[in-house]
Amino acid sequence: MRRLFLLLVIVLGGATLLAPVIMMMELDKMPGDYDLIWDGRHYLIPVTYSLCASAGLALLYSIAKR
Repeated sequence: MRRLFLLLVIVLGGATLLAPVIMMMELDKMPGDYDLIWDGRHYLIPVTYSLCASAGLALLYSIAKR
């Protein structure tokens, strides 16, 4: 149970850190991404891309750790 919690923390933390990087790449919108319009500016918050990238990095970390 503790390992699952740690993995979820790593995935969500990684997604939070990767979101600005993915936003700079200006990728197309995927299902699960949010559109934010603030002061006439359009922002795309890439939730799906960030979660996928973070999960992939967590998987690579767990494989490399073994």
